[in-house]
Amino acid sequence: MKGRLPAGRGSRVLAATGVLWLAAVLGGMTALARYSTTPGEPPEAPSRWPADSALRPTPGRFLLVMLAHPRCPCSRASMGELEAVMARAGGRVDAYVLFLRPEGEGADWKQGELWRRAASIPGVTAQEDFGGVEARRLGATTSGHVLLYDAEGRLRFSGGITRSRGHAGDNAGRASLEALLLEGAEGEGQHPVYGCALRGPTERDEAGAPP
Repeated sequence: MKGRLPAGRGSRVLAATGVLWLAAVLGGMTALARYSTTPGEPPEAPSRWPADSALRPTPGRFLLVMLAHPRCPCSRASMGELEAVMARAGGRVDAYVLFLRPEGEGADWKQGELWRRAASIPGVTAQEDFGGVEARRLGATTSGHVLLYDAEGRLRFSGGITRSRGHAGDNAGRASLEALLLEGAEGEGQHPVYGCALRGPTERDEAGAPP
């Protein structure tokens, strides 16, 4: 009959369509998994708290700083992990979340869901990082980067506190940070940072990539 494929040919077309669909699904899943587990650029944090920072540590107390892009969806998971850390260690540490505000952007650019969430965590102060000055000073290039300095100003932890990009839950980064804060562990903790790049709209356009 005109307009209908022979039975054998129709089966082959259907099978080929199924194979292509399955390949597309697997390809998408592979790309998503690769994206989720690809960290940002390796951070290069100073070994001692920089004297020219605008933040002034309280003598005798730990200082925790998270650098964040206010429009990074991946950083919601980092904020959740920070909330969990502070629930256990809030009385031992001064904590700040510094939100990028690129030059040329208004004050409202940085404020949104992440800002409100950070500001609601007991013991955490949300502040803007105008021009990304503090992020550069601390060697941070990826949103969600956490740094912990001890009472003597020595770097004790540098890295992320999520297990992958945008995924909350138990992970080695948060465990390392809590061991240093709660258990007095020795040494310096590190963990990959999973989040968006810390850069403004102009830099993002030049790079041709999302934040």
